Amino acid sequence: MGRPRKALLDRARIGATALELVDEKGDFTVPEVARRLGVQTASVYHHVDGRAGVVELLRERIVELLDASLLDARPWDAALEGWARSYRAAFAAHPRAISLLMTSPVRAPRVIEQYEWVAGLLLDAGFAADEVMPIITGLDNIVLGSALDMSAPEVMWVAEEGVEAPRLTAAQTATG
Repeated sequence: MGRPRKALLDRARIGATALELVDEKGDFTVPEVARRLGVQTASVYHHVDGRAGVVELLRERIVELLDASLLDARPWDAALEGWARSYRAAFAAHPRAISLLMTSPVRAPRVIEQYEWVAGLLLDAGFAADEVMPIITGLDNIVLGSALDMSAPEVMWVAEEGVEAPRLTAAQTATG
């Protein structure tokens, strides 16, 4: 039996399918991705370097949702704010992917390219080289934490009956 004229599988389909699984279940396995695509697991491995390669495809899929052109805005803080808001919106659409992506090194070229722009923006704004990575890391933590918060229950702190928390309750009541 010969190969089909049109490829049944490509990196974009693998990434999209893995992201669907993560959105549904919070994780994926390469065999699950293969089953959903109707191919053998080995076929997926032909296109990616193991599970880590699929994780990078997930990262690329989400980063495609970001508006990188916002990094061209000036002044630098407006550019960074716009990009961070776009970043948060992209990850808020896929909150179950956050923990998976935050626990593996960023390697995807498209993603590295965006962080390169952010680093350049900060350096051009006058930040010292040794200040840039702490700023980027802090921004990541704030943006991704905020994206997770967007999918959290409306009330996060529930004092069960018999638990005394009058100040917490008053603060919650005051803020609606």
